[in-house]
Amino acid sequence: MTERRQTTPIDRLADDFVQAYCILNPTMSTMLGLPGVDDKMPDYSPDAVADVAQLERDFLTAVQAETPQDDVDRVTQAAVVERHGLYLELHDAGEHLRDLNVISSPTQDLRDVLDLMPTQSVEHWENIAARMKAIPASLSSYREALSLGASREMIPAARQIGEVLQQIDAIADRDTSFFTALAANASLPDGELSPALRSELEEGAADARQGYADLGAFLTMELAPVAPEQEGVGRERYQRFSRYFLGAEIDLDETYEWGRGILAEIVAEQESVAAELYGAGTTPEEAIAKLNADPARQLHGTEALQKWMQETSDRAIADLNGTHFDIPEPVQRLECRIAPTQTGGIYYTPPTGDFSRPGRMWWSVPAGVETFGTWLEKTTVFHEGVPGHHLQLGQTVYREALLNTWRRMFSWVSGHGEGWALYAERLMEDLGYLSDPGDRMGMLDAQRLRAARVVLDIGVHLGKPLPAELGSGTWDRAAAWAFLQANASMDKKTLAFELNRYLGWPGQAPSYKVGQRLWEQIRDDSVAAAAARGEEFDLKAFHRRALDVGSVGLDTLRWALAE
Repeated sequence: MTERRQTTPIDRLADDFVQAYCILNPTMSTMLGLPGVDDKMPDYSPDAVADVAQLERDFLTAVQAETPQDDVDRVTQAAVVERHGLYLELHDAGEHLRDLNVISSPTQDLRDVLDLMPTQSVEHWENIAARMKAIPASLSSYREALSLGASREMIPAARQIGEVLQQIDAIADRDTSFFTALAANASLPDGELSPALRSELEEGAADARQGYADLGAFLTMELAPVAPEQEGVGRERYQRFSRYFLGAEIDLDETYEWGRGILAEIVAEQESVAAELYGAGTTPEEAIAKLNADPARQLHGTEALQKWMQETSDRAIADLNGTHFDIPEPVQRLECRIAPTQTGGIYYTPPTGDFSRPGRMWWSVPAGVETFGTWLEKTTVFHEGVPGHHLQLGQTVYREALLNTWRRMFSWVSGHGEGWALYAERLMEDLGYLSDPGDRMGMLDAQRLRAARVVLDIGVHLGKPLPAELGSGTWDRAAAWAFLQANASMDKKTLAFELNRYLGWPGQAPSYKVGQRLWEQIRDDSVAAAAARGEEFDLKAFHRRALDVGSVGLDTLRWALAE
C-alpha cells in the first residue's frame, strides 16, 4: 500500500469541486458512486449549464492561483488547466445547445445511468422510482437547450436526429421500453417489494416513457424539419473536439496521412497471418470468413458469451498479476455482463471509490445476434478488462493515498483511456497471449478498424479529397460507408451504428488509434531517456508510473513522465 500523501490546498479544491459538480449533475454522482443525489436527474437548461460552467471557471481560477506543494500537485494543476479550460471553450462555443447523437448525449445518459444504480434494498428501488419520475423534467430542460440552439442555427445533423428518434421509439413504447422491463423485474435479494413501491416503479416507468415520447414529438415537429443534412463539422469545430478527446494538439492533416499509412501496414500484417492460417494466397477476407465459420471458434447465445468473457478475463488477471503488473486486490475482480441495451457497443464502467460496485465490462448485443466469434473478441476482453480499461481505471481509483478525487475518478480523457486500451491489445500480443494466429487476426481486425476510423473521421468532418483508390470528389457518407465495409468484419447493422456514431461524435473515434500512437511515443521517449542515463528500461515500472498519473490529457501525461 502506498504511503498516504498529505492533502494539499489543490487537493482540497479538487475534492470540493467534484462534490459540488455532482450536486449539479447527479448522473456523475452515480457514476462515481457518491451518495446523496441518487433520486435526482440533471437540469440541462441553458441557465443550469451556465451554473456548471461558472463552477468550472471558479475551480480553474482557484487552482491556477495556488502554488503546487509537490509533483502530484504540479500534474493536477496542469491537468485541471488543460481539461477545464477546454470544457469552457466548448461551453462558450455553445456545443451543449446541439448535444445530440446516437451514443453519448442526454438522450442516452438518462437511461444508461440506471444500469449503474444499486438494487439491493428498498431505498435503492425508491431512488430508481424517483429518478424515472424525474426524467420528464430533465428532458424538458434538454428541449429548452436544443430550442435555444435552433434559434441560433446550431442544430444537430438530420441523420443523428432520425437515428435518435428510432431509439426513442423503442424506449417510449410500453412493450419494448427498458423502463417497463426495469419496473416489472424489480426484486430484492431476500424479500418482495411492497405493492406501494411496485406501484411507484410502474408510475415512474410510465412517466419516463412519456418524457421520451415528448422529446420524440419535439424532435419530429420542431428540430427535424430545420436540421441540416451536412454531417461534417468543419475544421474549426473538429480541431476543438480533437483536443477534447485527446488532451493533445495534433496536426490533423499529418494524422490523416499517418492513418492511411498505418492502415496499409495493418492490412499487410493481416495478409501474413491469413497465409499462416490457411496457406499462401489466402486473403484476409477469405481467412476471416473461414474463422467465422469455424465451429471451434464460435459461441452461441449471450449466456455462453458472458461465461466466456468472465473466464477469459479472470485468466488474464491471474496470469498478469505479479508478473507484468502488480494488480491491487480489489482490482482483481471484474464483472462481465450482458447490457440491457441492444446497440452493439462494448464498454467498461469503473468501480466506485470503495469498490462496493466493481468494475464491469458490458456487451450490448444487437437484437437477433446469437453467434459470436472468440477469435474476434478475445482482444476485446483484453481491451475492456486487463490490461486495458479495468487495470487502468481500477488501479487509478485504488490510489486514494496518492491522488485526489478529481484525479482518481472524475478526470477522463478518451485518448488516454482508449489509447491505453489499444496499447494493451498490442502488449498482449507482445506477451504471447495472442499466439494463436486466429486470435491475432482478431486483434489486427480491431486495430484495422481503429486505423480506418482515423482516415474516415478526419476525412468526412474536414471534407478532405477522397484518396484516388476510392474515386473522385470529397469524403461523404457514401464514401465512408464503402470504406468502412472494406475495413471491418462487423455485421452491417453494427457497422451502420458505428458510422452514425463517428459522424455524430466528431473526433472521438480517432482518439483510440491516435491515443495509442501517443502512448507508444511516450513509452519510446522513456526508453530513450533510460538509455541516455545508462540504465536498463523497466517496462513494468514504466506502466506503473504512467498509470499512477491517472487519466489526464496526453500532452500532460508526456510532460508529467518526462518531468
